[in-house]
Amino acid sequence: MKIKFKTYAVIISISLFTGCATDDPHQRAKIGAGIGAVAGAVLGHQANGKNGKYVGAAAGAAAGAAIGNYMDKQQREMEQQLAKEQRNKEIALERVEKDTIKLNLSSEVSFDTNSAAIKPSFYSSLNKISGIVNQYDQTTIRIVGHTDSRGSDEYNQILSEKRAEAVSNYLNAQGVSLSRITTVGMGESQPIADNSTASGRSQNRRVEIFLKSTQSE
Repeated sequence: MKIKFKTYAVIISISLFTGCATDDPHQRAKIGAGIGAVAGAVLGHQANGKNGKYVGAAAGAAAGAAIGNYMDKQQREMEQQLAKEQRNKEIALERVEKDTIKLNLSSEVSFDTNSAAIKPSFYSSLNKISGIVNQYDQTTIRIVGHTDSRGSDEYNQILSEKRAEAVSNYLNAQGVSLSRITTVGMGESQPIADNSTASGRSQNRRVEIFLKSTQSE
């Protein structure tokens, strides 16, 4: 009966944490800390008895909060440094997970049509991104290239790969270690808009940068 009660308590606690979302920009960190505390308490209790309960709770809370706070700070800096680019819809920033930030780079300002050469006018934006990433060395960078549906599948696949690699090489030239970066091209396989319209094709031609914490819970 005690085991069942603890299980119910965990479920109820997690539900309460995840169900109380607000507009608080630090909500993800708080939820991570709360869930970490509950999970840590149960695991700690099972492993070490009464004392382990408190040790597990403290460790889980600290880990969850650390990851959330680390990414919160990185996101705030990105939002401040890239405010102009966001206003001009050159870069869209989104927190997709507690430990992951996504930057969507519009190819309209970053690359010429059918080219994998970064436009010089976009260098300053990439300089801002690399500058912040260099300050947060517990972040990995995954760069994903996408195209619209015009052209052959093979051509679009190669172009998407080359654009992702171009961004990777630029960040590396600004001091970001290649050991932290992975690149992939998705070609035309993951559209986010209708390829039958010019506007839709414009949205589909993009490079995404995913910034993910390497800290473990």
